[in-house]
Amino acid sequence: MSKLPELSDIIKAQTRLKGVVKVTPLEHTKSFSAMSGANVFMKLENMQSTGSFKVRGAYNKLSCMSQEELDKGVVCASAGNHAQGVAYAANIKGVKATVFMPVFTPPLKVIATRAYGAEVVLTGDTFDDAFAAAMKFREESGATFVHPFDDPHIIAGQGTIGLELFNQLDTIDDVLVPIGGGGMIAGIAIALKEMNPDIRIIGVEAAGAQSMKQSITDGKPSTLKSVSTIADGIAVKTPGKLNFEATKKYVDELLVVNDAEIAHTAYLLLQRAKILTEPSGAAAMAAVLHKKTDLRNRNVIPIISGGNANMGILEQILEKGMMEEGLRARIAVLIPDMAGELKGIVSILEKIRANIYDISHERSITSVPVGFVMVTITFNLQDTSQLQLIRNTLDERAMKYEILT
Repeated sequence: MSKLPELSDIIKAQTRLKGVVKVTPLEHTKSFSAMSGANVFMKLENMQSTGSFKVRGAYNKLSCMSQEELDKGVVCASAGNHAQGVAYAANIKGVKATVFMPVFTPPLKVIATRAYGAEVVLTGDTFDDAFAAAMKFREESGATFVHPFDDPHIIAGQGTIGLELFNQLDTIDDVLVPIGGGGMIAGIAIALKEMNPDIRIIGVEAAGAQSMKQSITDGKPSTLKSVSTIADGIAVKTPGKLNFEATKKYVDELLVVNDAEIAHTAYLLLQRAKILTEPSGAAAMAAVLHKKTDLRNRNVIPIISGGNANMGILEQILEKGMMEEGLRARIAVLIPDMAGELKGIVSILEKIRANIYDISHERSITSVPVGFVMVTITFNLQDTSQLQLIRNTLDERAMKYEILT
């Protein structure tokens, strides 16, 4: 049976990874420190090779395989970052990699995985379908299956993040780590707790995927019936057995953030810090900014774990973020279906220099009377006070309207 890696295993992994993965930046942020009341430093694993921390564990795993195993190739199942990490590591090692991905996987992730040299097989509607296909391929081909998190070599590779943090900041009070299967938090916790037991290790899960928290409550690894979150990188039904043991032993606290908090944080990271992150990569910072635990006046490091954002999700995050900050608004106005009526609405927006983003018309729904049209206009604003000016003007003209949120 596999056992948890020790600090010495993580140090060996760091040696193997030298020159292959990046020592990612640790950046202090004044904006988020002021917003949270903590002294916040961001560990930017979104700037890692392949855009995610996953390559650390994947390369360490392949580096610990025998030549006979390497000659047979490797196989994995993934809908994103693990696939790219394995493909990248296999390419460097000159090893054949076969990656099974669900058919719904965003095209950009499929293209990136293939670009690293892996053979990608799209199969099934879910990750479980892809996993089953990968297991069947392993039996038939003899290829080594590279687990995304429940493997001592994977854990040791991810633990090299902890070694970097220890060297990058003299005084660390708290490290916040996103949890999916638990490979990253297990490795980081082992590394840091063995070097300084006073450092608090805090895990962060999505509200719709609290498998580790449920497992700790149950006292054993538990499987959720379903998961539902925009943070697909940490949407895991069952945490790893090794990672559960590491969390139980080393992790001080588990926190939960919801999708709205994750999305808002991803928006703030891009808007305030110019940092692109995927939803799962924003989870730890979301816990900091939404003050899920007391971090005041402490040196805090949230791990920004990945930057491979789904462009469709990113577009929604930006739209909602701008609307929440009052920089974009959407208004539905009922006007007579006559020439010149729309121009009157547009002129109101022009007067306050609002930039029209989109206009749509609806006549067929039953709530729109015959002879009228519902015009929905989305527009960008220079400051939040402009929206009230629009309200005032529409009220003066006795127009029927609704501000859509």
